[in-house]
Amino acid sequence: MAAPAVLSNSSVEMLESSLPELSQVSLNDVSVTASPSVKNHPPKATEETQESEAEMFRSKASPSSGLWTTKRDGEVKLRMDDSGIGCEPPIRIHELLQQAVQKYGDLNALAMKKEGKWTKLTFKEYYAQCRQAAKSFIKLGLERFHGVCILGFNSVEWFLADIGAILAGGFAVGIYTTNSPEACQYVAENCGANIIVVENDKQLQKILEVQKKLPLVKAIIQYGEPIKEKLPNLYNWSEFMTLGDAVPDEQLDKIIEAQKPNQCCTLIYTSGTTGQPKGVMLSHDNITWTARAGGEFVGLTCGLERQELVVSYLPLSHVAAQMIDIWLPLTFGIQTFFAQPDALKGSLVETLKEVRPTAFMGVPRVWEKMQEKMKAVGSKSSALKKRIAVWAKAVGLETNIKRMNGSTEVPVNYRLAKALVYKKVRKALGLDHCTKCFTGAAPITKETLEYFLSLDIPVYELYGMSESSGPHSLSHAGIYKLTSCGKEITGCKTMIFKPDSDGNGEVCFAGRHVFMGYLNMEEKTKEAIDNDGWLHSGDLGKHDPDGFLYITGRIKELIITAGGENIPPVPIEDAVKEAVPILSNVMLVGDKAKFLSMLLTLKCNVNSETGDPEDDLTPDAIEFCRKLGSKASKVSQIITSKDPAVYSAIQKGITAVNDRAVSNAQKIQKWVILDKDFSINSGELGPTMKLKRPVVVKMYKQQIDQLYAAETPDAK
Repeated sequence: MAAPAVLSNSSVEMLESSLPELSQVSLNDVSVTASPSVKNHPPKATEETQESEAEMFRSKASPSSGLWTTKRDGEVKLRMDDSGIGCEPPIRIHELLQQAVQKYGDLNALAMKKEGKWTKLTFKEYYAQCRQAAKSFIKLGLERFHGVCILGFNSVEWFLADIGAILAGGFAVGIYTTNSPEACQYVAENCGANIIVVENDKQLQKILEVQKKLPLVKAIIQYGEPIKEKLPNLYNWSEFMTLGDAVPDEQLDKIIEAQKPNQCCTLIYTSGTTGQPKGVMLSHDNITWTARAGGEFVGLTCGLERQELVVSYLPLSHVAAQMIDIWLPLTFGIQTFFAQPDALKGSLVETLKEVRPTAFMGVPRVWEKMQEKMKAVGSKSSALKKRIAVWAKAVGLETNIKRMNGSTEVPVNYRLAKALVYKKVRKALGLDHCTKCFTGAAPITKETLEYFLSLDIPVYELYGMSESSGPHSLSHAGIYKLTSCGKEITGCKTMIFKPDSDGNGEVCFAGRHVFMGYLNMEEKTKEAIDNDGWLHSGDLGKHDPDGFLYITGRIKELIITAGGENIPPVPIEDAVKEAVPILSNVMLVGDKAKFLSMLLTLKCNVNSETGDPEDDLTPDAIEFCRKLGSKASKVSQIITSKDPAVYSAIQKGITAVNDRAVSNAQKIQKWVILDKDFSINSGELGPTMKLKRPVVVKMYKQQIDQLYAAETPDAK
């Protein structure tokens, strides 16, 4: 998922905290009746009223007028269609909650595990607690269109703080748990945060370090562990929730009534791979419409028919996790289970085996780690089991590729392989009930997709960005091609801008999922949204004859050689990783240079506590070495000895990739193995495991300079 990125926050005029009671609100000189806030399952608006509201939102002047804003209290023209799902009447977050209570009130909504036991909240209880959190925020002085920053791992409290902030008239603002104190300060300043919610003392200390530079912050709330030292305006979660008792429901309802579908309710800060993060303003309609349209597109089941189950573990500061864990569940009555904080350090599969989700989203690194673990287990199997696995995977890949091409035939050997292998693999991963496996947020290799496909686990690619409220195009059971991110969600539009002779151009979006603008950043917003209202993604892509979308790189990542040739690095990098299975991360370099070079890292174990790469090779990397005749078991052993077998295998793989290059300029002339893999902690990867190219270039300047110090293209 591409996430394109600064200025210090401009001074913002304080808004009055006590809002007048409004029965009507204006939207660009169009009078729109606000839906009243009625407790205890309010009746839905009539079809006539909804259609009338939709028509009001649709009646605007020129196509480009009012499509974006950078003001915290700004309003935008909603991108209503004349028919189809794009003309559905807009609703606010509060209506979404009310509808969830009406439809799914007694169903379980959230499940959290503490001390070995699962505790659950129904949709009714969930809504009640969201209201209570909203009233507590009001009591603490949360002002209209100001932020509530949330800094911690996924939890019930994270959800309540997020939705409570919106109901109270503020902005929900997630902060990555890996952020430094300075990065936290930047986000809190930029969004005008009044309140900061932290998980534990570790995150609290980051905020305390910069608190004096955040004059707008009125309170800090800690939810995950007991407070170590009582400080002024620092509350534990139970203290915080009781504050709302003093606020009458009517006061909250007035604030809710004043909210409009075309106003901002959530800020998603881009991960800053190309500079300081930008605050992506998402409206109520961005979120509620996208959740409905996206869920219908992939065929999510209504909770009254069969309740879908998901596991929440990806960073909630990322738009994909919010859409999958919060907004889709409220729209379709899905039950969300919270993983343990050490999910990505090893406990995720155990949670999956307990929950047995029906839908699962993993960033590429999660799927790669599963692949590595399964290969390591398989390497210890008996010769007979290995032969059965090889046979079953060949059958699985062939059968699923035929399915992908429209075949409905189910071969007898597929049924046998399913009974002997596929069912057991799915059960071991906790995916035996999962009908929808997705990947997104960063590129995934064809090798990994084929590996899971061979085990009868199609992993569907999802593509979008923070600026498109999450998903824009995706694959599912009926729309699937390897390495394609499928087709755009119904109601969304795609344009390939200025395509070259191969059909490659910038991918542009239109639809009700397109964001409002970047908070306080007019020039950046103008760069992203053109005069006709198209969102420019910064991604390069193309359509095939069947309308499937393929992402081929990013414009800002294009390497422009000294000879003037534009080279997208991602396809070359993917090809090298596929050709050389021992490689973990690779990065092409050569901007303004006479030839291309590549930085390589080897697959190694990761410290389960810190997430840092270790020197020991992974089991499948060791197996790769043994097949070559190498006795190496550590990264350092390969590098210090320039292990002839491994270096030769790498060069052979790179030569094979070069042989397929469309020109000499696209061939890799030199490469170097780095002494450790990339990681989030050391800065080469962003929170979603996306490569931070400018950071890598800066960090490894010495190694890059050495590659270009001599003219002869030999491997270092």
